[in-house]
Amino acid sequence: MTYLSGTSEPPDGAHRAGIWENRPSMTHDIAANRARLRDLRGQLVGWLVGSAYPLWARNGVDPQNGGFVETLAQSGAPLPLPRRARVQPRQIYAFAQAPGFGWNGDSRRIVRRGIDYFAAHYRRPDGLIRTLAGIDGTAVDDRAFLYDQSFALLGYAAAARALEARAELEPRAVALRQAIESRLSGSDGAFRSDENQGRIFESNPHMHLLEACLAWGEIGSDPAWRVWTQRLVGLAMNRFIRPGTGALGEAFSPDWQPAPGIAGRIVEPGHQFEWAWLLMRAAGGEPGPLREAALRLIAIGESAGVRDGVAINALLDDFSVHDPAARFWPQTERLKAALWAAQLTGDPSYWSMAAAAAASFQPYLETRVAGLWLDIRQPGGTIVDGPAPASSFYHVVGAIEALNDAVAAL
Repeated sequence: MTYLSGTSEPPDGAHRAGIWENRPSMTHDIAANRARLRDLRGQLVGWLVGSAYPLWARNGVDPQNGGFVETLAQSGAPLPLPRRARVQPRQIYAFAQAPGFGWNGDSRRIVRRGIDYFAAHYRRPDGLIRTLAGIDGTAVDDRAFLYDQSFALLGYAAAARALEARAELEPRAVALRQAIESRLSGSDGAFRSDENQGRIFESNPHMHLLEACLAWGEIGSDPAWRVWTQRLVGLAMNRFIRPGTGALGEAFSPDWQPAPGIAGRIVEPGHQFEWAWLLMRAAGGEPGPLREAALRLIAIGESAGVRDGVAINALLDDFSVHDPAARFWPQTERLKAALWAAQLTGDPSYWSMAAAAAASFQPYLETRVAGLWLDIRQPGGTIVDGPAPASSFYHVVGAIEALNDAVAAL
């Protein structure tokens, strides 16, 4: 392996638990990579505005009640599946960003109907969000998971911004946040993943809770959003990130040891990138421990988790491969993290990483019907022909938005 110094030797202090601190060498011509990113940005924004938004507005929104379908077949037809709570606010977020890309469809109406449908069919009497409803909106699974509550808060923030309805939606978000505190609080500032599960803490739903609190911290007036942001950042730094390697774990026992079995050993490259992006945002662009931890997460994700040009699904805690397939969404988080790191540090290797990540989208978007995506790349490069999950649109839109903003800043 060649390192950023141009030699085969790692820089001083770079070796920790078998992973180098820096990233594999790429082409570090900043001008060339920025030009490549401009070109990729044009292609991806054109795909989003010209194909994806029109298709998902036409086939991915229930014309009867405004709810969002769970999945589209590769023909573009909606599949008659029950609808997870998390998909509804994710799609609200996706359509809330549409005007910023120049899409002229009726995104405000889609967002308004979506948020009204969500409140009517997913909110339980105790204020928490149930996890699953049928096509007709009837409750299918009444359980409340922290993951779904986190996305509900994010959806409220996206709708509040898009509809200029903060006065309406922030009280709903605050009430939900209070219900989370009341019903799901665990120990040490963490939250249980669901009402009936207290044996394992999971980092993933906390990650999306941090994302929602950062979104509300930008537009809300309640000071507790920033308090919760600091609380969740503290959990990441002190509990979820392992001090020995700097990698972020997925599941922990109540005494904050890795959970028993494989669950406690999993390291997901996509989540290394996603947490890095959030920690850099939480740091406010300032150098310090949060940025250092974020760059370490990126180094792990890139050096250990990118194989054959794509971020794979899962490693183990010794950084050996656990799941060599590559879903689409980790590629989007790799792009977001690289762009933020490039802009904050000026390190040309991050521009290279961003260009590679953006280019990796192409095989996933080569579908028979433009505006869809394929979800899984097998080892060796074969893309599995299967339905397009609506849940991925949130990831794709967020990544293209980050690319759009970064290129505009150039």
